Amino acid sequence: MDFLEKLYEMTAVSSFIGSPGSLIMILVGIILLYLGIKKEYEPLLLIPIGFGVLLANSLGGNLAVATPEQVDHLGLLEIAKDHGIISFLYYSLIKTGLLPPLIFMGVGALTDFGPMLRNLRLAFFGAAAQIGIFTVLIFAILVGFTPQNAAALGIIGGADGPTAIYTAIMLADPELLGPIAVAAYSYMALVPVIIPFVVRLTMKKNELLINMKEQDRLYPSKTPIKNLKTVKIIFPLVIASIVAVVVPSAMPLIGMLVFGNLVKEIGSSVERLKEAARGGIMNTATIFLGLSVGATMSAESFLNLQTLLILVGGFIAFSISIAGGIYAVKVYNLFNKKKINPLIGATGLSAVPMAARVANNVSLKHDPQNHILYYAMASNISGVIGSAVAAGVLISILS
Repeated sequence: MDFLEKLYEMTAVSSFIGSPGSLIMILVGIILLYLGIKKEYEPLLLIPIGFGVLLANSLGGNLAVATPEQVDHLGLLEIAKDHGIISFLYYSLIKTGLLPPLIFMGVGALTDFGPMLRNLRLAFFGAAAQIGIFTVLIFAILVGFTPQNAAALGIIGGADGPTAIYTAIMLADPELLGPIAVAAYSYMALVPVIIPFVVRLTMKKNELLINMKEQDRLYPSKTPIKNLKTVKIIFPLVIASIVAVVVPSAMPLIGMLVFGNLVKEIGSSVERLKEAARGGIMNTATIFLGLSVGATMSAESFLNLQTLLILVGGFIAFSISIAGGIYAVKVYNLFNKKKINPLIGATGLSAVPMAARVANNVSLKHDPQNHILYYAMASNISGVIGSAVAAGVLISILS
């Protein structure tokens, strides 16, 4: 009987009986894995996050991320010994803010700023689409969130997972990191659903039919770019210089973004750097980020009212950002002969290139000849910079 009792104590059966919330969280992890594997919703992040949730709630495995109180005054080696490898990864790679900038470097190495540089007026709608961040920030404070937690919630409206995670690391309570990351990536995955939903509520038929190529033919640009390759090399340096002076707290994200883009545009002489940035480094950072963030989502930290408010607030921020970009275009059209399809404004999110593709598909449904993908990318790419700058502003003010 003693032997059988020790076998029973070795298992986690008794722990699950005493902690039914962990079973609920395991179900949440399975749902995230299903969405990533079967539905292919942001699989590169939802699969590691979902598996991290399973690890965190496998009671007795010592795989949940330890709370700050548990690791206070402990070194990294002591954290690994006393609280497990996942806690070591979290406090060495996530809490230090290392991985989101590395992912941004990979994003920069994958991004072509050409569409935005050729259509600079469309870049302003990427800034307008950040209105959801600040609107939800205000309302979150009114319902009881601290300004720091409210800022981390509002940044979900930028539709940029690494930026949302970085802001949460810098400002929010540690237990909010998991819900914020899940909300950010879940709504990014639902861009094909959310953008058409907001468009139906905010746009008219005649606005959807505005043909961007026809507008370019009627009102051609007076200042075409002659040497685009040179401009694309200079542009990252200019952006980094401006941000370093105006919003230096955004430089960890913007600096790595434009560096990744710079090595991409330089060409064959730094091909290995480009491939490393958007290949091995970005993939490794994504794996560790997803697993570590998922492992923060224990039953105690996730199953509460605050998590529900984050999920609801994130959706509202996302929707307001889309609507803000659309209405910014409508205002622009009131004062200019050269009209812009308001769908361009809907792509001011950072979900590159998904938002631009969705907007293009909506446009083609109403007019099979009205391809707006190239124009939508201009606003979409500027949204990446806009959300990172917005995060830098919030971090500067509230940290």
